[in-house]
Amino acid sequence: MKTSTLGRTGATVSSISLGTWQLGADWGDVSEEDARAVLDAAVESGVTMLDTADVYGDGRSEQLIGRYLADRRDLDVLVATKMGRRLPQEVENYSAENLRAWNDRSRKNLGVDTLDLTQLHCPPTALYSVDRVFDDLDAMVAEGRMRAYGVSVETVEEALAAIARPNVATVQIIINAFRLKPLDAVLPAAIDANVGIIARVPLASGLLSGRYTSETTFAENDHRNYNRQGDAFDVGETFSGVDYEKGVAAAQEFSALAAEYDLAPATAALAWLTQVPGVSTVIPGARSPEQARMNAAAGGVEPLGAEFHARVVDLYDRSFRAAIHDRW
Repeated sequence: MKTSTLGRTGATVSSISLGTWQLGADWGDVSEEDARAVLDAAVESGVTMLDTADVYGDGRSEQLIGRYLADRRDLDVLVATKMGRRLPQEVENYSAENLRAWNDRSRKNLGVDTLDLTQLHCPPTALYSVDRVFDDLDAMVAEGRMRAYGVSVETVEEALAAIARPNVATVQIIINAFRLKPLDAVLPAAIDANVGIIARVPLASGLLSGRYTSETTFAENDHRNYNRQGDAFDVGETFSGVDYEKGVAAAQEFSALAAEYDLAPATAALAWLTQVPGVSTVIPGARSPEQARMNAAAGGVEPLGAEFHARVVDLYDRSFRAAIHDRW
């Protein structure tokens, strides 16, 4: 497993981390036993960072991680959580009182005094220009409530605004073979500012696994069913905002490309992303130990090279650029 420095946190993390949204909610039901098996498989495969949020299962994901790490005190694992989605997305709700209340709740859920990394969870765009919020976050670091903070964003413009903030340590943003816009300006800016980039939705909600067809169905409580039109949250979080049928067709092309390199599609998609300059770590989710191990293996794939990258860009240009490049 390759590693990198996670921006201004100074922490060394695995190039493949584990996203744990699915351990809390919105991807179908996952038992605690199954969740622990996924966590075991990930850390035993070299994963050293877990990404969660206070709203994943209303805290269930944090609590599962907290109990798991309490039983595995030998592990050196960084936990990145998020806050800010427990109230309507209005700037005034990001008060010092609410920030501390959310922080208290996450520390209790995770069973720690100090959070490793806290990210604002896709806050409203207007928040990035409000100095008070970032002053409050600085004060919380000084108080020992958290070691560092970052921002999870929806758009390139929000990412650039976050990177310009002097104490933002990390930016989490959607990047995958079907969402390439962050490569244009966000990644170069992050490199220049020493801000860590956490790439989320790296498999386009599973499309890049190559397993889905136009007939594939998803559980009623799976966001790939109920949020296809953005009814619950930003549609860009579900299949990266691409049309599902076009996504299935493009995934078939990507699978053929991966096969030329003797790689499974998901492995190729993750490996390519870890090798994009400026990406610190990639956070695929996993519903099973097998998925967790396969995801982690991508962190050890040899460089895919310029031709592979060029063909990813060509596929994006032909399939998605016109429809989504300017949206996020």
